[in-house]
Amino acid sequence: MTLLAGLPTFSLLARKKKQRQLGDELIEDNRKARHEFEVLEQIEAGIMLQGSEVKSIRDHRVSLREAFCQFRGDELFLLQAHIAEFTQAHARNHPPLRARKLLLHRRELDRLFDAVKQQGLTLIPLAMYLKDRRIKVLIGLARGKKIHDKRAALKEREQKREMDRAMRERD
Repeated sequence: MTLLAGLPTFSLLARKKKQRQLGDELIEDNRKARHEFEVLEQIEAGIMLQGSEVKSIRDHRVSLREAFCQFRGDELFLLQAHIAEFTQAHARNHPPLRARKLLLHRRELDRLFDAVKQQGLTLIPLAMYLKDRRIKVLIGLARGKKIHDKRAALKEREQKREMDRAMRERD
């Protein structure tokens, strides 16, 4: 019997560490966004939801894979985020792909609006999590990666994985 038999693996420890940094419970992580975009800055935002959406999110029935953020007037909205209908809500259910308003301070909204308009950056949701019983969205101010950047990132990740594997075999 080994000494590590009862301990969680590295990936589980990394996930728990990320969870502690973000909040109480990580609901959804948009891994595709980190592959497609170079994230320059991260901002935590509240989100305006209906009751059936909150219950569905707490059941982890949400997807941020195709989601993005966009300004409408002077307000920021989360678009194309799929929150599945809550089966017990019946008549008071919500449409799964409706636009949801993000809650930020005015100075943060103004700064993000300037960055998007002048610098050609985009806003993407990176994660959704619970923090003090409130649902929060982690937004990334990002620049799109070129194909060669994606390939370089994949190659670098593979080399790191091989080095870690070699170090484990050596011990």
